[in-house]
Amino acid sequence: MNDTVTLSVNCDKLIKMALAEDITGEDVSTNAIIKTRVPGSVQLICKQKGVICGLGVFERTFKLLDAATEVTFAVVDGDEVEAGQLLGEVRGDIRVLLSGERTALNFLQRMSGIATYTRSVAQLLQGSKTKLLDTRKTTPNMRIFEKYAVRVGGGCNHRYNLSDGVLLKDNHIGAAGGIKRAVGMAREYAPFVRRIEVEVESIEMCMEAVDAGADIIMLDNMSVAEMKEAVRLIGGRALTECSGNVTRENIKNIIDTGVDFVSSGALTHSAPILDLSLKNLRPLEA
Repeated sequence: MNDTVTLSVNCDKLIKMALAEDITGEDVSTNAIIKTRVPGSVQLICKQKGVICGLGVFERTFKLLDAATEVTFAVVDGDEVEAGQLLGEVRGDIRVLLSGERTALNFLQRMSGIATYTRSVAQLLQGSKTKLLDTRKTTPNMRIFEKYAVRVGGGCNHRYNLSDGVLLKDNHIGAAGGIKRAVGMAREYAPFVRRIEVEVESIEMCMEAVDAGADIIMLDNMSVAEMKEAVRLIGGRALTECSGNVTRENIKNIIDTGVDFVSSGALTHSAPILDLSLKNLRPLEA
């Protein structure tokens, strides 16, 4: 995410949208007290323990307002940070520092919060074969940032969007008239390089998906006992994924089931922000 090309191609328009949301006409408060360019600096301070993530987006936010802005960091994405720690400094036109502050912090706090929560969950899976996945339960227009934060935190990305993979859920199955028909139609339509995943809610559905030739079987909202039995019956004929209200509090119960993957929407929809602040703004000599 620190790569300039990646930011410019994929993220600039989203950052600009966030800036436009906050500055529809002008920053009245700033413009009222600062009439001309005044060089200054402000410090990025961590206010609680966590995992920092999104530094490139933070920097880019200020540079889109003024390319001459200089940002230096004492940490990199993925570092564990402590309350009171100095993380970096932003130098430039004070009007830019003030106008970009909230948008830049919103990105950084949100992404750091997701990375922090994800790491705490991923650590619970250490020593097992089960990999942690995110979902598409992301904030609108924030997916690219939030899924990046999951990776920084130690998780893996599930499909990025609807164009990224075949996942036949209950309503797809209902529309097709059953699992066998749904898998058959997907196999015929989708490129041969695409794997087909099927969501099931019972042992019976699970075995139907195996017989239909599903590549991945998602065990959705099943009990631990049911998941263990499903994994035993699948016997390696398909990859397995557990899904449904998975959180840091209950993920330990899933480790012994033997599933290959566990997906958790909580990584992105329920992670609290990491509290950060821009403090000690001061003018500099021109």
